[in-house]
Amino acid sequence: MSGNITKICTNFATELNEAIANVLPENIFILTDSNTQKYCLPTLQNFDKLKGCHFINIPNGDENKHINSALEIWKYLSENGATRKSLMINVGGGMITDIGGFTASTFKRGIPYINVSTTLLGAVDAATGGKTGINFMGLKNEIGVFAPAKDVLINIDFFKTLDHKNLVSGYAEMLKHALIDTAEEWKKVISYDLEKFDLEELRPLLTASFRIKERIVEADPLEANIRKALNLGHTFGHAFESHSYKHNQPVLHGYAVMWGLLCELYLSHIKIGFPKKTLSELRNISKEYYGSYAFDCNDYESLVEYMTHDKKNDSKEINFTLLADIGDIRINQTASVDEIYETFDWLLSL
Repeated sequence: MSGNITKICTNFATELNEAIANVLPENIFILTDSNTQKYCLPTLQNFDKLKGCHFINIPNGDENKHINSALEIWKYLSENGATRKSLMINVGGGMITDIGGFTASTFKRGIPYINVSTTLLGAVDAATGGKTGINFMGLKNEIGVFAPAKDVLINIDFFKTLDHKNLVSGYAEMLKHALIDTAEEWKKVISYDLEKFDLEELRPLLTASFRIKERIVEADPLEANIRKALNLGHTFGHAFESHSYKHNQPVLHGYAVMWGLLCELYLSHIKIGFPKKTLSELRNISKEYYGSYAFDCNDYESLVEYMTHDKKNDSKEINFTLLADIGDIRINQTASVDEIYETFDWLLSL
C-alpha cells in the first residue's frame, strides 16, 4: 500500500527516467504550481522522456488546494487524451503532491502518478505514505483517498530555491518523526544547525525521517492503528491552519505543526507525564525559529470547533496522539474542553 521506497536522487535525470520506464505510459502529464513551474520545470523539460508531454499549472499555496483547482486538472486531463495508461508527475511540495495524487487517483478510477518532491516539508510529509486530498469548506484535506505514488523522488538541489522560512517549516515534521521514534534520533535532529541549514548535513537526517514514516505506513497503511502516531501535533496544528485561512492570514503547515506539537506535548505532560525537559527543548526551538500564532481567548471556541471536524475523530470526541515519552506513543487519546483551553492558555503564556 505504501508504494515504492522514497529515494533521494544521486542522478535525478536517470532515476526519473527509470521511474517513468517502470510505468510505460502512453502519455505524460506534469503538474506544477507557479513556483515549481518557474524554478523546477526548466530542469525537467530537458529530459528525453519528457519531450512532448503535457503541462498543467495551478497557483501556488495551500489555500489553492481546493475543488476548483481539482476541476481544472480533471478538465485538462479529459480534454487532452488522458487514459488509465497515462502518467501524472507531480512536481512540487505538499500542496501539489496532495492534489496531484488525488486528481490522478480519481480520474477514470485511477491513473498512476510519481511524486517529485521539491520542498523539505513535502519530502518528509505529504509526498510519502499514499495520503491524497484537497481542502473543503475551510477544513484541511477533508476530501481525499489513500492512493500511493508509484515512486517518490527527492532532488535535494530543488531545496536551494527555498527561503529559510520554508526550510524551517519542513524541519517541524522532522522533529515530529524524531519524537515518535527514539531519544537518539531526537538528539540528532535537535542538534542540526537550523541557522546554517547545510543541505548535505541534512541528507542523512532527511533519509532517517522519511524512513520512520515509511515503516509506520507499511505497518498500518489505512491509519487504523499505529499510523495515527504520525498525527502528533496535527489535531491542534490543523485547527491553527484552518483558523489562519479563515482570517486570510495563512500560516505555513510546518509552523502550525510546531505550535500543534507544543500543545499536544503539553497535553501529554499534564495527562500522562511527558518529560518537562523535552517539552522545554521543543519550546526553545519554537521560540527561536517559529515565533507564536496570533490568537486570543476569543478564538478558543472556534479552534475547538475545527478540532471536532478533524477527520481523525472516530466519534464525537476529539482524537489526539499523545506521548508518555519520546517513542512511547499513546494513540486514541481524548481531552476535555477545559484541558484544551488550559493548553491554549499555556501556549499564549510562552
